Amino acid sequence: MKTRESNSGATEGTSNQLGHSLETRHLTMMGLGSAIGAGLFLGTGVGIQAAGPAVLLSYVVAGIVVIAVMQMLGELAAARPASGTFATYGQMAFGRWNGFALGWLYWFMLIMVMGAEITGAGAIMGAWFGVEGWIPGLVCVVLFTIVNLAGVRGFGEFEYWFAFIKVAVIIVFLVIGTGLLLGLFPNYDSPGLSHFSDFAPNGISGMAVGLLAVAFAFGGIEIVTIAAAESKDPANSIAAAVRAVIWRISVFYLGSVFLISALLPFETLGEAESAEESPFTRILALAQIPGIVEIMEAVIVLALLSAFNAQIYATSRLMYSFSQERNVPRWFGKTNSQKVPYRAVWCSLFFAFVSVALQVWGPENLINILFNAVGGTLLVIWMVIVLAQIKLRPTFERDGSLTVRMVGYPVLSWLTFLALIALTVLMLFDNSARLQVLTVTIAFVVLSLIGLVLQKTQGPQQSNENADAASTAGVAGTTATNSDPNA
Repeated sequence: MKTRESNSGATEGTSNQLGHSLETRHLTMMGLGSAIGAGLFLGTGVGIQAAGPAVLLSYVVAGIVVIAVMQMLGELAAARPASGTFATYGQMAFGRWNGFALGWLYWFMLIMVMGAEITGAGAIMGAWFGVEGWIPGLVCVVLFTIVNLAGVRGFGEFEYWFAFIKVAVIIVFLVIGTGLLLGLFPNYDSPGLSHFSDFAPNGISGMAVGLLAVAFAFGGIEIVTIAAAESKDPANSIAAAVRAVIWRISVFYLGSVFLISALLPFETLGEAESAEESPFTRILALAQIPGIVEIMEAVIVLALLSAFNAQIYATSRLMYSFSQERNVPRWFGKTNSQKVPYRAVWCSLFFAFVSVALQVWGPENLINILFNAVGGTLLVIWMVIVLAQIKLRPTFERDGSLTVRMVGYPVLSWLTFLALIALTVLMLFDNSARLQVLTVTIAFVVLSLIGLVLQKTQGPQQSNENADAASTAGVAGTTATNSDPNA
């Protein structure tokens, strides 16, 4: 049967599939760009202030946990590439209710963060040009709409160069910071490692607070597995990109935090409200680099815009996946001539505007509650990834689709899950973090109940997208996914 073109350029039938033009370099830089956001440049001081130089241990612990989770997600994604990523694997392992709840929870989190990022970037750019922040923000939204509708390769190239600039800034910072620490700058007396003499000034409790402050710093890396479904060689691309991202992120974060802790007294640090207060700016200023505040403002804007662009992509692909799995009408799965789910892109942009409106005009308490859900959402997602990997790995081994293997299975998988449980308990004992756990728990239970109703009334999900992705990866015998991983 021939496909039929609609007036919009979308195609009916089996041609409603995503493109496959992303390369490994795109995936790697997208993962790096999503994790290296404004939070790194502005929020790093929070953890250092709480724990002192001992925050390095907090970053190591958080990094080990996230690396393990990403290795598990990479294993699952290489076996079953899909733009629904962890929601798809939760559905495969535990049923439609789990995939439904997980997918919508993550989509909601990204929408809220999108609104915050474009609002923040618009405010800084508005100050540059002496106009209201919404004006440059709107210009950027129009630009990114064009980028996301024009084809996934164009998006990949755009995000590649955005991320490249941020990575270049981090590398320059590491080089200059190392030079300062070694006393290579004539007008600066290096403190050496004297700031490490009181390694844990606030003891175990300070390190615990520091761990909570940095636990979700690596969030955003998971976009690699969302994008991998549109890569030329999903299985190999995922394996290479995940390895590259997790180790580079670890070096960038640990290297930056080490230099900040060594060069600046911990008690002078905290949440930076502007580029001028950023610990990165303060350290580069020690090297007497002219115009450093303006440079860092530009970098922070790029970080915000890069994350916003990536999240338009991620939310639209999740919406596309939802349409394939009957969690939203099939109407949202329509693709244009560039194989872009354009209706899903418009939907993401609409709700991004709603998020901005809530932040500008909404009740302050409501906004705080919504943003408190971000860290808790990542915690739920990581837990489900671990449990799904534990359950699905034997199935993938039997059908021969396990091309990427995480070492230490199942012991390391269960140890990672126990670490996430310990982090949850730690959050429950912290007044500021407790609300995250409670908010997300309530949201997850409500979404799970809705998913159970759909599972009983409509049956298990049947995802054409997953079948297409599996065939693209060359995986035999995976023409559909449903609630039974042995099916």
